[in-house]
Amino acid sequence: MILLWLNVNNSGRTILKKTVAQKVYNSLLTCLRVFKMDVTEYMTKLGQQARKAGREMSKADSGKKNLALLKIAEALADSKDVLTAENKKDLIAGKENGLDAALLDRLELTAAGVDAMIEGLHQVAALADPVGEITDLSYRPSGIQVGQMRVPLGVIGIIYESRPNVTIDAAALCLKSGNACILRGGSEAIHSNQAIAKCIAKGLQAAKLPTEAVQVVETTDRAAVGELITMNDTVDVIVPRGGKGLIERITQQATIAVIKHLDGICHVYIDNKADIEKAVNIAFNAKTHRYGVCNAMETLLVAESISAEVLPMLATKYLEQGVELRGCLKTCSLIPECIRATEEDWNTEYLAPTLSIKIVESIDEAIDHINQYSSAHTESIVTEDYTLARRFLREVDSSSVMVNASTRFADGFEYGLGAEIGISTDKLHARGPVGLNGLTTLKYVVLGDGQIRT
Repeated sequence: MILLWLNVNNSGRTILKKTVAQKVYNSLLTCLRVFKMDVTEYMTKLGQQARKAGREMSKADSGKKNLALLKIAEALADSKDVLTAENKKDLIAGKENGLDAALLDRLELTAAGVDAMIEGLHQVAALADPVGEITDLSYRPSGIQVGQMRVPLGVIGIIYESRPNVTIDAAALCLKSGNACILRGGSEAIHSNQAIAKCIAKGLQAAKLPTEAVQVVETTDRAAVGELITMNDTVDVIVPRGGKGLIERITQQATIAVIKHLDGICHVYIDNKADIEKAVNIAFNAKTHRYGVCNAMETLLVAESISAEVLPMLATKYLEQGVELRGCLKTCSLIPECIRATEEDWNTEYLAPTLSIKIVESIDEAIDHINQYSSAHTESIVTEDYTLARRFLREVDSSSVMVNASTRFADGFEYGLGAEIGISTDKLHARGPVGLNGLTTLKYVVLGDGQIRT
């Protein structure tokens, strides 16, 4: 295409010989290769700096780390006008580039949003420091003591979209857990993230900690992501936060361990021993509290023996909120407005005012359905039968399993973890909301007094 464009003008007359066009084309390819090398060199440098800073952070005591967090909070407060002004640049660019209303809402950083980030830093500073904690220390017959010590992961690469507040949440948790981090936010938030990065650097300097402990990638080139997820020598783990497409790409292409979840297909099962009032409130909240979040209920399961009582009540509330209902044949017979669900519906994370409903004969069918279609995120049972509740907890294979509570509680803050870096539906090494402990690992420690093995 380039050769044709160079060879022919609008009138069809030759303006460059093919040999000349080929030389121009080759020059363009050379420029692209040089640019790619520049991105590679830039990311390599970030990784090397992060590895060095990570060693320093692993030795930092709680006082220094907390001081850095509080100084970052002060810097944010002092820069509130700058932060909101830089964010307006991103919002203007986002509107010009056609970002939808939901993404613009996530992108916006108001004065109240800055205050929330400051509060989050104070909350993380108040959390117990997990680094250096020794657990399960016990004597062995040889006289040695064996236990496990919690230590930082090292260098964490975090890739995320839209929300500028993630920059602070990620930095705070990584710092408190003794890690260094490389943060790659979305291009749509570049001005906001760079302004926040300056505040983070000020806080680290004030606490006499290496500023390279938190590095926000400055280039918007997507090649930087490809480099980051393959930097095995300097990065220990990758955490993607964003849409399913981003997370699938990272999972497929990364050569480093990834902490992630792809879908949030969450279920609530209303058992025949449920308190009806509790059941209605929980099922309504789990779906309608917020639609576009990973811990919203996407499928409601109801025991057949109470379905005629519960579903019409819930349908009225859902339809008043504008929720589209899709159900099995039995559900449609009870709710005239319900659309017949397809196999695809049971596999779908709607992130919208749409709900799938299925009537099941028993807890056995409910558990089978969940274990077949769930994304292993969060499931809840509503029942007053303690024996059935314990069985549900034991047999449902998801990262969070609840009894008589809305799935919307599957959140690091609600679990008392402070801010969260994300939610993991994997089984290794972290599972569920990932807070400070999820950003550390364990090593065995042995305490002896001259013992030798015989």
